[in-house]
Amino acid sequence: MRARRGQPGRRALLGRLSLGRREAGSVGGAYTSEAMKPKTLDPKNPTVAPRGSPLRVMIVDDSYLIREGLTQLLALAPQLAVVGRFDEAQAMLERVANDPPDVVVLDIRLPPSFTDEGLRAAEVLRARHPDVGVVVLSQHGSAHSAARVLAGGSLGRGYLLKDRIHDLDHLVSTIEGVAAGECRIDPQLVDGLLVHRARPRAPLEALTPRQREILAVVAAGRSNLAIARHFGVTQRAVEKHVNEIFGRLGIANDESISRRVHATLLFLAEDDAP
Repeated sequence: MRARRGQPGRRALLGRLSLGRREAGSVGGAYTSEAMKPKTLDPKNPTVAPRGSPLRVMIVDDSYLIREGLTQLLALAPQLAVVGRFDEAQAMLERVANDPPDVVVLDIRLPPSFTDEGLRAAEVLRARHPDVGVVVLSQHGSAHSAARVLAGGSLGRGYLLKDRIHDLDHLVSTIEGVAAGECRIDPQLVDGLLVHRARPRAPLEALTPRQREILAVVAAGRSNLAIARHFGVTQRAVEKHVNEIFGRLGIANDESISRRVHATLLFLAEDDAP
C-alpha cells in the first residue's frame, strides 16, 4: 500500500515500532512463537481463563514487518498476549474456530485481492464469533469502511489508523475497550462517519473496487466470456462476481427486466450524479 501525502510511509512507521528479528518458523500463514502458547485455564472452570489473565490478541496483516512490530509493541503491555499472527484472513478464521481470542486486530486490505478482505473477515467474525472483538487497521481514514465495520452493531468494534499504532497507550486502550464490548473509532474518522451516515447511501457503495471495475465492463455491454478475457480469469469466476454484484445491489431475479440492464442503470445513474 502506498502511503498518502502527509502520512508516514510504511518504513517510517515501522521504524517507530522498534522492530526486532523474525521468529524462527511459520506454518500455513500463521506465525507462532513460545510467547504465543495457549492461555492457562482456570482448573475450577477449564472453559475460561482465570481472572487477571492477559487478553488474548491475534494479529492479521500481510506485511511481516507490521506483524512483528505490533507483536513487539504489545509485548510491552503485560495485560495483553499475542496468541497468533497471520498474513491472510482464512488462516485466522480457521484458528479462531478452534481457539477464539478476545480480540482480532486486522488490516483492511489482505490477500488475495488487497481490497476489503479484512472487512469481510470482520463480518464473518461477527456472524460466527460475536464475542470476539475486532479492531480494523487502515492506512488512511475511510468513513465508508468505518461504516461497514459498524454496520452490524458497534459493540466490540474498533477502527484505528495505522499512523496511530506506534502510540502504545492508545493502542492498548483501544484493544482493551473493544474486548470489553466498547466501540473505539479513531477521532479523525468521527466527523466523516457522521457525514457518511447523514447522507443517503448510494447503491454502488456496497461494491468492492474490483466489483465496480467488473460492473463498468458489464455496463459497456460485454459478455461474461469477454469480461473473463479482459481480466484474465475464468468465465465461472466472472459469473460468481456478477451474481455477487447483483446480490449486493439488491437486484432480484425478476423476469420483467434483465438484471444486467438493472445493474447498468444503477452504474450509469451514479456515474452521472454530481
